[in-house]
Amino acid sequence: MRNVIILGTGGCASEVTFFIEDNNSKLPEDKRINILGYIDYADHLKDNYDKYNYDAPVLCDIDSYVPKADEEVLIAVMNIKFREKMIKALLEKKAKIGSFIHHTVVMPQNLDIGEGNIVAPFCILEKHATIGSYNLLTSYSFIAHDCVVGDNNFLSFTGLAGNTKVGNNNYFGLRSLVIPGVEVGNNNVVQAGMVVDKNVKDDTTIFYRFKEKIMAIPKV
Repeated sequence: MRNVIILGTGGCASEVTFFIEDNNSKLPEDKRINILGYIDYADHLKDNYDKYNYDAPVLCDIDSYVPKADEEVLIAVMNIKFREKMIKALLEKKAKIGSFIHHTVVMPQNLDIGEGNIVAPFCILEKHATIGSYNLLTSYSFIAHDCVVGDNNFLSFTGLAGNTKVGNNNYFGLRSLVIPGVEVGNNNVVQAGMVVDKNVKDDTTIFYRFKEKIMAIPKV
């Protein structure tokens, strides 16, 4: 049995908790994950912890966390900058950053993938892809053949078509897609529903201009 601590208590942490609980129900006891508790800052708890009715307790915040040899930390937050800060803090503490891949994920046994990745139900990670560390993929995301993906990217129901290259610290909004052969650099935000059909360098936000206003067309 694996002992894990979940970093975060918000909506993302509640989803990861639910996925772990669902996964545990399909596994023998010795293969299950034991959630020891949660790490979060006090100012986050009022709006989060009680709302999601977690069974395990809040143990501490990241500043006072002392890693133990028999436990690992899952990073269950979606804010890229905060994730980056937490990854750095955990590595400085020499904590083990764990991975979680739901049993419904389709992937080859020999996939080239780093540490600390969380992959939600019904994702597809294709053969011949290369995936770095500390990425979080929500349900139904896919990374196709010959893709190269860096570290600390958040993919929300996102599709990366074949031969796509993605750097580090990118946020892909709900139902965004990257077409084959396109390269996306670092620290970019791809808004929901975007189709990225040309190369993107760094520090860019991709969005449709008309979405700045809400448009309502009444029925006649």
